[in-house]
Amino acid sequence: MTRIPVSQASLTPVVLGVFRIVVGLLFACHGLQVFGAFGGIDGQGGGVPFAVWPGWWAGVIELAGGLLVLAGLGTRAAALLCSGAMAYAYFTVHQPLAALPLQNMGEPAALYSWVFLLIAVTGPGRFALDGLRRRGADERAERVPAGV
Repeated sequence: MTRIPVSQASLTPVVLGVFRIVVGLLFACHGLQVFGAFGGIDGQGGGVPFAVWPGWWAGVIELAGGLLVLAGLGTRAAALLCSGAMAYAYFTVHQPLAALPLQNMGEPAALYSWVFLLIAVTGPGRFALDGLRRRGADERAERVPAGV
């Protein structure tokens, strides 16, 4: 049997890309839940009323930010916004209830905050629309004659 060597350097962007896609999808699903999907916020299909602070706006950030991260479009900025939203949720909603995330039911908010910070720092990895846009811009720049 022939063994194909796979280096960590070549595998890391692929794993980061798949990680980003899964996290973005799951986060977008949380956003949809705020609007009544997947049983809604009450298990009966109820959503947060339009423009109510902070729940409705959190849903907008979760849905839009999750989809942007999923697609790899403006990934670093979207991930940083999502990270901040989850940190805000943790410290304003969960932390006042108890000291530890397992006690205050804030573990998902804390985890998402750190996961999105990681994505913001490491970048989108493979399979990102940002990479396609960058390649297209590079190709267009190569076609422009020097001095124009």
